[in-house]
Amino acid sequence: MSKDQIKNLIERHLPAAGLVDTALKGVQLFRVTEAMPCVPAVYEPTVVAILSGTKEAVLDGEHHAYGCEKYLLCPMTLPVEAGTPLASNDDPLLGVVIALEPRKMRELTMEIETAAGGNRQSRDGAPSALALATWDDGFTQALLRLLDLLDNPVDLEVLGQGRLRELYYAVLMGEAGAAARRAFGVGNEIARTIDYLSTHLNEQVTIDDMADHVGMSRAVFHRRFKDATTMSPIQFVKSMRLNNAAMKIAEGKPVSEAAWDVGYQSSSQFSREFKRVYGQSPRQWSHDRQLTTGGA
Repeated sequence: MSKDQIKNLIERHLPAAGLVDTALKGVQLFRVTEAMPCVPAVYEPTVVAILSGTKEAVLDGEHHAYGCEKYLLCPMTLPVEAGTPLASNDDPLLGVVIALEPRKMRELTMEIETAAGGNRQSRDGAPSALALATWDDGFTQALLRLLDLLDNPVDLEVLGQGRLRELYYAVLMGEAGAAARRAFGVGNEIARTIDYLSTHLNEQVTIDDMADHVGMSRAVFHRRFKDATTMSPIQFVKSMRLNNAAMKIAEGKPVSEAAWDVGYQSSSQFSREFKRVYGQSPRQWSHDRQLTTGGA
């Protein structure tokens, strides 16, 4: 019943296709009515919950398809491909995206670990890149209580941050909680490295620079990074740069400017690497993308 209430609420606030910011900072509603192939994207730390339809995310060749039985946790910034292969007018994709504010997630993770006497700490592994979790009662009720605030501006202003914290707590205590706690808890060096990389894409960052940033040896850092993201550090940086550039090109930015913005100093090198990953030159990819989206 609670899921139906959440679905009705989204349909009421978003009767037409689109992605909209709500009055709750970091909470967005979306409705997709056309099938879209997977295209380059960069996921920030988020939870994506689907109420109708199916969404897909691809990380390093691994496909994660999910609908209303599982929600997606992305605990760190990641270069992915995302799409809605089955969406249609008759069967629209409906859902909500909740941004995870790293500072608040870290504080709440530490509170949970302290309250549990350290029993919930997950020190024996790197954070998982993407995780799917079953909608348990805690998550479902927390999401409903959060979105219920959209109908009352006063409640939203007074209770919004508290309800958001309640949802964060539900995620940390749910099926994907171990992955979330590893990313936001003590020893989250890989997640911190990714945060650093995300704001330094236009700089020439080496593996040694990344390892030094978190006080690890090159070998240990390389192993832990690949365990966490499925990619080597260099592969990850390249994917982040290419995905960010592809998104800029899709928005209409000239290829040379997009390449420069993400740290490529050679247009020819950028074009070669872009074509190797996406199978087309940047200009041809942009042209085909505009045809697919009708120029939007």
